[in-house]
Amino acid sequence: MRISFATLLILIALILVALVEGRTILAFFGIGISPFEAAIIGLVAIGTLLLWAVWPTAKQLADLECFRGE
Repeated sequence: MRISFATLLILIALILVALVEGRTILAFFGIGISPFEAAIIGLVAIGTLLLWAVWPTAKQLADLECFRGE
């Protein structure tokens, strides 16, 4: 993993806070986002973060290839 589990949890919490506050700010400008739309945006953002976090770095891939003997 690229980052620690604790850091990942903190980033997920920050994404959730940004979504809730973003809905509030957009409501001040007359732009309404339903909770369902916010949930979809949140799932995409958290999914992207998780994908990035578990994707191996170039160094990890190189170490894996050396370990396998290729």
